Amino acid sequence: MDLAALSEWALASAPEIVVILAACCLLMVDLFIKKGQGHVIAYLSVASVVAAAAVTLSLAGSPVEAFSGMFVIDGFATFFKMVIYLATVLAILLSVSFLKVEDIEQGEYYILMLFALSGMMIMASAVDLLSIYLGMELMALSVYVLTGFMRRDLRSNEAALKYVVLGAVSSGILLYGISLTYGLTGTTQLAGVASALSQVDGGDTALILALVFLVSGFAFKVAAFPFHMWAPDVYEGAPTPITAFMSVAPKAASFAVILRVFLDAFAGATEIWIIVIAVISILTLAIGSMVALVQTNIKRMLAYSSIAHAGFALLGLVAGGEDGIASVMLYVLIYVFMNLGMFGAVIVMRKGDFTGENIADYTGLAKAHPGFALLMLIFLFSLAGIPPTAGFIAKFYIFLALIHSGYVVLAVIAVLFSAIAAFFYIRIVMLIYMKEPLGEFDLNLTPASRIALGICCAGTVVIGILPSWFLDIARISIF
Repeated sequence: MDLAALSEWALASAPEIVVILAACCLLMVDLFIKKGQGHVIAYLSVASVVAAAAVTLSLAGSPVEAFSGMFVIDGFATFFKMVIYLATVLAILLSVSFLKVEDIEQGEYYILMLFALSGMMIMASAVDLLSIYLGMELMALSVYVLTGFMRRDLRSNEAALKYVVLGAVSSGILLYGISLTYGLTGTTQLAGVASALSQVDGGDTALILALVFLVSGFAFKVAAFPFHMWAPDVYEGAPTPITAFMSVAPKAASFAVILRVFLDAFAGATEIWIIVIAVISILTLAIGSMVALVQTNIKRMLAYSSIAHAGFALLGLVAGGEDGIASVMLYVLIYVFMNLGMFGAVIVMRKGDFTGENIADYTGLAKAHPGFALLMLIFLFSLAGIPPTAGFIAKFYIFLALIHSGYVVLAVIAVLFSAIAAFFYIRIVMLIYMKEPLGEFDLNLTPASRIALGICCAGTVVIGILPSWFLDIARISIF
């Protein structure tokens, strides 16, 4: 290996190196941090992510490949990395007060988040099925541990166990799809797969099986039907900041991979997978929207809401083309703001013996804390897709992409399920504003949580009012 190649590899993977080195260094620093001072590691972690973001932006420009074509730095990777950085920083800020309340303030928590972040960064830049799998497993193993971080909580233990078992099965399924793809095309690089598939018959059994396994593996990662069953239990049992984190960051990284794999490597087999993805999208919307209606636990309700939103994003994949890809990219960005904001509100409610996990706990909140209630109103309206919030813009561009691609029926079905889904968000708004309080509210608002909620609110409002600039960024970042 010559020095020039080594320096090229180091430069291309500089953001990942920054995050991994920071995690290793913080692991040592944590040994000298006194008990109750875990927030020091939190703020150092935020600084590490900001440093990685600065390095990522400095590398933005002409696409650069590294590691023998397994890794690329391009606008698409940069966009998703910035989204993942944003989600990680917000999740860390929301964790500071929560860990103190739960008495689990340990530096390993934030360090595991950094390792999970490094896996997602690899996924965003990966252009080889093996590097995709490597990043995905690095992310998953870290999130498994974070899910069970509340070791004295049986729900957290159960959630981690279910996630590990089902995650291992999904990883095996995905890896088998990768092996079939390699056997069929003789390569795992996405460009090589695309080239080889041009010579393969569309009805080839091996191709169909490879797509079935790949779709199944990726569907699990975004909690799409019928691989969504893990999400409600894991979301409910995991520490709430980790629930917030896994609901946005891993999904963003997974959609980056899904877009590259299906619209690049398997673009020549679109007629096979597009029908499957379309059916999965609609069924995911149906399950997420209908089952959320009967939930009484707000974390489970948001889990089914997350499933429904994954269905919307998958419809952008069905639409394809520049409009479809840009709509998914914008959807992922907006989803970070509104979903982390809503989970942040749940975290702020957690104080003392009060968990704030039951929907009824929010009854009459506007009477006691009108400003905080308004914040929740903005996030709930955005999740419901009500203008002028960013959530409306996210769904609008998905519908527009579908219509432009000729999938008018899918767009109509998605609009109907969007209307159904609005009910369970509006139900919480009614409890907040139209009922008398059942008790006193003691919010756990800290400087870190105020900053995180402020950023989420600003993003939700600004993108809703001025979406064109963000959509233009998404368009120029398409691979």
